[in-house]
Parts: sequence; structure tokens; C-alpha cells
Amino acid sequence: MQIEIGAFASFNVAIMVLAAGKLLHRRFQPLREFNIPEPVASGLLVSLLLGAVYYLGGLEVGFDLAVRDFLLLYFFAGIGLNADVRTLRSGGMPLLILLAATLVYIVVQNLTGVAMASLLGLDPLVGLLAGSVSLVGGHGTAIAWGPRFADLHGVQSAVEIGAASATFGLILSALMGGPIARILIRRAPPPAPSRASLGNAKRDSLRDPMAETAQPGPPITSFRLMATLFWLNVSLALGQLIYASLSYQGRKLPLFVCALFAGIILTNTIPRLVRIPWPAHSAALAVVSDAALGVFLAMSLMSLQLWTLQGLGGPLLLILAVQFLMAFGYALLVVFRVMGRDYQAAVLCAGFGGFSMGATPTAMANMAAVTQTYGPAAKAFLILPLVSGFFVDISNSLVIQRFINWLG
Repeated sequence: MQIEIGAFASFNVAIMVLAAGKLLHRRFQPLREFNIPEPVASGLLVSLLLGAVYYLGGLEVGFDLAVRDFLLLYFFAGIGLNADVRTLRSGGMPLLILLAATLVYIVVQNLTGVAMASLLGLDPLVGLLAGSVSLVGGHGTAIAWGPRFADLHGVQSAVEIGAASATFGLILSALMGGPIARILIRRAPPPAPSRASLGNAKRDSLRDPMAETAQPGPPITSFRLMATLFWLNVSLALGQLIYASLSYQGRKLPLFVCALFAGIILTNTIPRLVRIPWPAHSAALAVVSDAALGVFLAMSLMSLQLWTLQGLGGPLLLILAVQFLMAFGYALLVVFRVMGRDYQAAVLCAGFGGFSMGATPTAMANMAAVTQTYGPAAKAFLILPLVSGFFVDISNSLVIQRFINWLG
């Protein structure tokens, strides 16, 4: 028996799940100590409960996630509105370094998957499916490449293997970032002002993580909130135009990256042409961004149909376990060192853990959970989505094709 919960109801359920995650953080100290994102804690709990309902009663509960992708666009448009040219220039070299480290990791991830599949007597292409196709690539890449693996290379159940690996990877990535940051921050503690904010975080565990991106300024009013929503909507409209233009030229770019670029364009043009109150680094934008990301991640995790993972055999689970250890070790031993061994690098490593086996929103949530406790890391929030959302998608496709040619 199946029950499909509509879009409006799913949105409200996600709000309740996010609120439950904040309360769980207040009551259970280990969640705060290991910087587990609030919507991850409650979202996984809901998915586990729905999994139990499925196994015990045969009832399959699904959610309409139409609102979820819109919230993701809001979040990334907000990042763009906070990014002025000076910030982008200062992030130039770290961005290139993180990109290079990520490209190396994509190759390492695929070599790990292929090697493990070969050792376990599986088709090496199955290892590639359990590599960057489903992990760095996520569900979208797995679903896009799966039919090709099945039709052209004879890999049975390729789509199912890729989708299940992506789901399992998403869970692991959501749990990985916080422990990585906890280990690294002991080596590179945050600057003194950030340590001072630690007491405030402990006193108020319901504080908005994205509030760290706001600068001191006027309080939120209905007018400022409406103005913020207006410019976010303008960013989304411009992002749609960018997306349509690129699609017309035969170039594909994720819509949320187009929304990010649109916000960057607007925040570096409009305030210089017209003297108007601008939402960049405002408390209103921080609250909207935090709510959008939190509800998005809550919807993503509460809708995980964990019973679909029952098809993962022992060998495939072993491959994914090794991939988890590789991602964890690479963040600690490589990414942290090349990114400067400081607090910003530690936050970036938490984000790297999020997208190395999951997705960009998971990476952003991981970093938000860390900065909620230890203090802001503005450069990390700008650099990582550009790498994971834009450059990696393009590079990953090229690497996957090279591996297919090699293995074929």
C-alpha cells in the first residue's frame, strides 16, 4: 500500500521535522559535539521510522518534493547576494587549490571503486557506479549515466545500483562532516572572536547557523524581509534566464549554480548603480537562507526510502564502506593541508565530506553546523559551492568517460 503526501503537506511536515531537529540538538549534547546538522538528525530519524512502518505494515509513505528544489534555489541565490567582487578576488587561489584537490579525489574515488569491485569479483564498471558516478555525482548523475552502463556495457540493474549507492552515500556524507571538523578544529582552533561566540551558541542552540553570514545592522522588519524576498526572486528569475541561455547553446549547468551566479551579478551591479537598501549580509537574508537550507535538507532526508537499500549486497556495501574511509582520510590528510591548515580549512573539510559522497546542499549544511558552534567562515561558504556545484559536475563527466573508455 502506498500513500503520497502532497506538496503543501510535505512542506509543513518538513518544517516540523526541522523544528524537531533543533530540539534534539538542545537535548542531546553528542549531536552538538559532533556538529551533526539539525535537519540531518531529525530527518534520518523520520526516515528510519517510515522504514519501520514499511517493514512492519507494508505501508510505503512518499512525499511530494516540489517545494524542496525551490528552497535550494533560494539558498544559493542568497549566497550569491552576499558575494561582492572583493570577496571573490580574495577567494581566487583557494578556489583553484580546492578544485585541484577535488579533481584528484574524483580519480582516487573511481580507482578505489574499480579496485574493490575487481577484488570482490564484480564487474569493474560496478565499482565505477559506486565511485564518482553516484557519490560525487549524486542521484542526478547516477540516474543519467545508469542507462548507458546498462545498455552499452551490459551492467545489470545499473540504475538501481547507482541510485542506491547515492542514497547510502548521502546518509554517510551528512554524518561525516561534523566529526571531520571536530578533529581538525583541535589542530586549528577558530579565531578569538569566534571562540567568544561559542558561549552564545551553547546558551542558545536554536540560533540560526546562517546568522554567522550577517553583519551588525538594523533588525528585521516586514519591509526588509519583503525586500529580501523580492531580490531573491529577481535572482531566481535571472538565474532561469542564464539557465535557458546556456541550455539553448547546448551547455548544461545546474539551476542552483545559475541562481548563485545571478545573485553575484546583481549584488555587484545594482547597489553601484542605485543607492537603495541592499539585503547582502543582512539579518533578514541570513534567516531566509537558514530556513531554506534547513527545510530543504529536512525534506531530502525524511523522504529517503531506506527500504530501497535492501538490494545492496554485501560486496557493494563493502565498497561504500571503503569509499567512506577514503573520503574521511582524504579530507583530513590532503584537503586540510593544501587549504592552509587553519579554521577556514577545517570548515571546508566538513563541506568536502558532504559533497565527496553526497551533494552540495549536504556540504553546506555540514559547514553551517560547524560555524553555528565555532564561528563564521565566510570564504568557505563562497568557495565550496562554486567548486562542488559548477566545476565538479563538468569535470566528473569527463573523468567518468575516461574511466569507461579505459575499462571498456
